[in-house]
Amino acid sequence: MAKRKAEEPPKGAPAWQSTFADLMNLLLCFFVMLFAMSDVDKQKFELIAASFTQSFSVFSGGAQAIGDGILISNGVSQLNELDEYMTTMGKAAESDPEEKDKWDEIEQEQLQESESLSELVEEALNEQSLDGMVDVDFTSQYVSLTLNGALLFDSGSAEIKTDSLPILEKLGVILRKYGKSIIEIEGHTDNVPIHNSRYADNNELSSARALSVFNYLVENSNLDPAMVKHTGRGEYVPIADNSTETGRAKNRRVEIKIYHTLSTY
Repeated sequence: MAKRKAEEPPKGAPAWQSTFADLMNLLLCFFVMLFAMSDVDKQKFELIAASFTQSFSVFSGGAQAIGDGILISNGVSQLNELDEYMTTMGKAAESDPEEKDKWDEIEQEQLQESESLSELVEEALNEQSLDGMVDVDFTSQYVSLTLNGALLFDSGSAEIKTDSLPILEKLGVILRKYGKSIIEIEGHTDNVPIHNSRYADNNELSSARALSVFNYLVENSNLDPAMVKHTGRGEYVPIADNSTETGRAKNRRVEIKIYHTLSTY
């Protein structure tokens, strides 16, 4: 009986190997670009572009090496050296007095913008007779409006009290007027555990309260939903000592953050 002739394996590299090699090259290019764009540095970008020219002929320009003659085309084995080079470049930028002064100036402008916005908001709160119900604070990124949770909700509930709706309505007018960027609504609780038929823990309760405020403001103040965020922070960002009733009452709150146009949020 004749023996069956063994089939010869296909010649050349397996198909998956070529695909895998192409994928590795693309990933290498992608991560190199991430390295190059992680910090806006003209000199660094020019070095990266020059190395790409030498290696892949992607950009036009002369062939230059990164570091001491180390080109990106040397492959994955040189990624550690590339990482070290980028880290060195970043540290150099941080230690550059001119660079530091520039960022300090930007932060000062942001702080002034927040202060100006907070003054306008406080004036509007006074006009609406809400100055005693809403605490105003600010950072370089936003102006914060804080409402006590007991003012808006009954204990363990996320349903807004009927007599608190006029307060939110007036706040909506202020947010509509001065909210030129992102508005973020945060729900906060104290650290006393909660478990009832509706909410398993403080995270769910704080999220539900933030969502209730979000829904009311969007439906009644013509705010753009795409510009309003709502998050539940639970018990994890206290502003007072949870060991006292006074402190816990302060921690049960809703914060509305108004980011301004200079924010880097």
